[in-house]
Amino acid sequence: MAERFDDWDGVVAFALSLPDTEMASFYGTPCPKVNGKAFVSPGREPGSFHVMSPHDEKAVLLETDPDSFWQTAHYANWPGLLVRYGAADPDRIADVIRRAWWDRAKKPQRLTFGPRP
Repeated sequence: MAERFDDWDGVVAFALSLPDTEMASFYGTPCPKVNGKAFVSPGREPGSFHVMSPHDEKAVLLETDPDSFWQTAHYANWPGLLVRYGAADPDRIADVIRRAWWDRAKKPQRLTFGPRP
């Protein structure tokens, strides 16, 4: 079973367990990054964090699990969405975070990690 992702500290701990991830500033806030690219951030809405996601996958997540994934107008045209802390399916949340990491990883990192989750 994956993490519960009940708060930002849990999200950070999971993100930092992914290869070659470090904390660095993202819009003035420390966030997990791989190759200098943030893939999760605290977001702008209380009770949620932000994760990067390609537009097509974002649309599927918003449609299939609106209790976990949502967005505000701020994120509408951005390749990312909000995730509610304590979402009911932490394994799915973990895969979304892993995909966000994988999408920012370099080819050698991807080859070591394996196929896209």
